[in-house]
Amino acid sequence: MTRKTLGWQNRLTAYLAASATAPFRPGTLDCATFAAGAVEAMTGVDLAAEWRGRYRTLEAGRAMLAEAGFADQVDLVASLLTEVPPSMAHAGDVAVVEEGETVGLGIVQGEMIYVVTPAAGFGLVPRDRMVRAFSV
Repeated sequence: MTRKTLGWQNRLTAYLAASATAPFRPGTLDCATFAAGAVEAMTGVDLAAEWRGRYRTLEAGRAMLAEAGFADQVDLVASLLTEVPPSMAHAGDVAVVEEGETVGLGIVQGEMIYVVTPAAGFGLVPRDRMVRAFSV
């Protein structure tokens, strides 16, 4: 189980600031590694250590997840963190957001969720797009 450590807010803010200028890159900065990086900033635990840098396309990442027995990145997160109702998600928790058929991970911050996407890179989406949440 991961727990936020003292000073997590400052470390998360620094991580988000660094992510804001980094390009979307599967295996380095995609929705899953972005969320895992935020968790690491808050807890010191890298939930994506065995995945980070091992794939260069989203398709290859999905294939690695399937090979490991996970349906997708959300299934992996569900195996590592405790799910909470979206209405109970706090700052720093991992959010699952949907846009049409696309499902991604983000980080809760008040009424918004930080996300990274292939098309737009780093950005914010409204909290009402959250369909699941996981406590950090």
